Amino acid sequence: MNMDKYSYIANAHGNYLDELFKAYKENPDSIDESWKKFFEGFEFAQENYGEAGESTVVATPKETAVRNLIYNYRAWAHLVAKTNPVRERRPHTAKLELSDFGLSEKDLETEFEVGEEIGLGKASLKKILDKLKKVYAGHIGFEYNHIRDSNVSEWLKNKIETEGADINPSKEEKHRILSKLNEASGFENFLHTKFLGQKRFSLEGGENMIPALDKIINKGAELDAAEVVIGMAHRGRLNVLANIMGKTYEEIFSEFEGNQEVDLTMGDGDVKYHLGYASHLETTAGKKTYVKLAPNPSHLEAVDPVVLGYCRAQIDDEYSGDMGKSIPILIHGDAAVAGQGIVYECIQMSLLDGYKTGGTIHFVINNQVGFTTDFADARSSIYCTDLAKIVDAPILHVNGDDAEAVQFCANLAVEYRQKFNKDIFIDMLCYRRHGHNESDEPKFTQPKLYNAIGKHPNPREVYVKQLTEKGDLSSDEVKKLEKEFKDKLQDRLNEIKEHPLPYKPQKIEEEWDHLRRSKEVDFEKSPDTSVSEEVVEKIGKAVSEVPKGFKPLRQIEKLLKDRKANFFEKKELGWADAELLAYGSLLTEGTIVRMSGQDVKRGTFSHRHAYFFDSNTNEPYCGLNNIQKEQQPLRIYNSLLSEYGVLGFEYGYAMATPNALVIWEAQFGDFANGAQIMIDQFIISAESKWQRMNGLVMLLPHGYEGQGPEHSSARMERFLQMCANENIIIANLTTSANIFHLMRRQVAWEFRKPAVVFSPKSLLRHQGTISPLKEFTSGKFKEIIADDYVTNKNVKKVLFCSGKVYFDLLDEQKKKKSKDVAIVRVEQLYPWPQKQIDAILKKYNNPKLVWVQEEPKNMGAWSYINMRVDMNLEVVARKISASPATGFSKVHKEEQANLVKQAFSI
Repeated sequence: MNMDKYSYIANAHGNYLDELFKAYKENPDSIDESWKKFFEGFEFAQENYGEAGESTVVATPKETAVRNLIYNYRAWAHLVAKTNPVRERRPHTAKLELSDFGLSEKDLETEFEVGEEIGLGKASLKKILDKLKKVYAGHIGFEYNHIRDSNVSEWLKNKIETEGADINPSKEEKHRILSKLNEASGFENFLHTKFLGQKRFSLEGGENMIPALDKIINKGAELDAAEVVIGMAHRGRLNVLANIMGKTYEEIFSEFEGNQEVDLTMGDGDVKYHLGYASHLETTAGKKTYVKLAPNPSHLEAVDPVVLGYCRAQIDDEYSGDMGKSIPILIHGDAAVAGQGIVYECIQMSLLDGYKTGGTIHFVINNQVGFTTDFADARSSIYCTDLAKIVDAPILHVNGDDAEAVQFCANLAVEYRQKFNKDIFIDMLCYRRHGHNESDEPKFTQPKLYNAIGKHPNPREVYVKQLTEKGDLSSDEVKKLEKEFKDKLQDRLNEIKEHPLPYKPQKIEEEWDHLRRSKEVDFEKSPDTSVSEEVVEKIGKAVSEVPKGFKPLRQIEKLLKDRKANFFEKKELGWADAELLAYGSLLTEGTIVRMSGQDVKRGTFSHRHAYFFDSNTNEPYCGLNNIQKEQQPLRIYNSLLSEYGVLGFEYGYAMATPNALVIWEAQFGDFANGAQIMIDQFIISAESKWQRMNGLVMLLPHGYEGQGPEHSSARMERFLQMCANENIIIANLTTSANIFHLMRRQVAWEFRKPAVVFSPKSLLRHQGTISPLKEFTSGKFKEIIADDYVTNKNVKKVLFCSGKVYFDLLDEQKKKKSKDVAIVRVEQLYPWPQKQIDAILKKYNNPKLVWVQEEPKNMGAWSYINMRVDMNLEVVARKISASPATGFSKVHKEEQANLVKQAFSI
């Protein structure tokens, strides 16, 4: 039943219904039309309830009142459910008293037909009420009444009111729960006593997450999932590594001992509670499953879109689009899930074609406090999970002390995810036994709460008591299990103390095994990335034609003619042609090409047009999907209006697919700083911290064209400041051939590097960027482009520059016919191509060297060049400024003209 449709009934008071019914009997037209229709149906039910000799039952207002009671329990009982293990819940108005419905204790023994609604058949009000309280007001608070798909809500209701009415796992399952709780609790206790004062971000108070994850992995495999990918912050991470992922206790204890001789040639490393891991596990049913824990920074929730992108890549690449095969699990803290906007971005992605992963299982470790901030100060919403309602995701609020209730929620979450391919939230209310870290004192800010926590038994003790009281386990069995585990841990620690483990860098995932780490020499020259004329012709044909009957816009008809002329008559390609040729050539080689960002199908500046749309039907057509029979499709998606989340998603996608070309394009490069966390914590530093390569390309439109401070600069200086150890490629290109070769080089190398390309805006259509076809069918990426206009022996000055300013300098050079001033384009700023620059300078006789840039002197490449490049360069740039660019067109033109003039006069 669609509950929205009948909400006016569920919200009605029983006495009010009686009065309305009397008014209806006296004059049907005296009441609201909706109630008139309801009572007409009510009378019809009285007269025609039974058929074919069945007994006739009279539907009375009290039957309706009991039905309303049932509906209210389903809708609002989560507000009073006993989900908090350590303190009373805040009071909420739920309207669940008998008196709210015109009922009283006198009605408790009265039997009602509406008992069928909750699977009891005709039953007394007392039995109906007992079941409602057991199901909806116990240790799980179910929130699903907001779901607007009646099929989904009906499925949940049936699961909750049947299986949820009597949660009683088998003896084997109970033993498994206790075993995982023993591991979780014993591990934390052992670390606390053996490594006193060391940060570990303990799971104590939330240990039931471990058996819950164990259940999710096992149930997922039972329902045909082949892998699970987990993203989480530091809280409980070591426990997950040890007791879910299978990282050995020896390895973890060795990290605590801190006595390894580390090899810094592999990078700077990271703290133990940020590291990732991957394992092939065997489930309790004997199935093999791959489980990955993504590495993450301290920036809470930043790993979320990375996990989602990783899963989507696996679905695309490994599982032929089957979303049931890879399950993402995101483990949140209550303060972070409510406070970090990236979670909202991920939720909004969850059902979009370009980003959906078949549903995420969100598991909230709700310890009711942030670092020191109480939940009442951490959010305005009632629940930290209220953003789940954006996409009609069900929410299961569960008491973290009730191991079997948590297991039920884990099981239900997997079943729901696999059936509906949508997100679901488990909000496990628990507590944090210590402060934010083990040396922090939480009583400074929550003395009352922590007095209660100090006296509270841990979840394992709670479950042991429950099992022994029910006779499911003897106290001797419990003691035996506990002793065996403690002895095991002590043996492992003793072994480490006697025989320290040698340093081992982070293990590389299987899909990356065929690649190697880069060396400095790799960047002295680029590999051959040319394609054959046959490939050019195939792709040229594909991108310059549309199917018969397809009606393009008039402007697109001209574009198609121009493309055809470029490929087959002029034999020269502009920027868009070169891009499409790069992508198409890789697709024909079987390489995945994925691109996303705001407006990427057309391109912000209307240059790419990877898709055309029929002017009559709006039907899309992509020429790159029709190059040849055996090829990859072009995976290009216009993104939601997000930088942080989408860039993180694409980074995760590239993390899973080393053989793919993955591209994120900013609408303007200026907006990339909306994703600064992703840039700083993952793209720039992941190889050094976690030994994780990545080949993601960032296209950041950049250039000073009089569009003001928010549409001029992609903040080149920030990227260059963070360059070290060949961690990233920084390019600012001026030819279409170079963008073609750069894209192909990303997957031609025997290693992977992120590439940041300061891509053009007005230059997209500039005649000077056009390259002849021969530069695509032979050759490679050019890190430096020399000046072929000057007379070498006469050169007195060399202007080094990068990007759009070159064309301003070129115009001045030709205007003045300056054969003694050479202009050298640095197409790749990092790694800096010094050997190639030296080779060019040998042609000249000790000229003056000048760096010219459009950006202010304190921005752009100059600070990097001044600090890192030993060439005795002078600089021409805009004046030092707090803002990247002027907002006045006239001032912009004057500044640009002045810096060009200065470059030739200095």
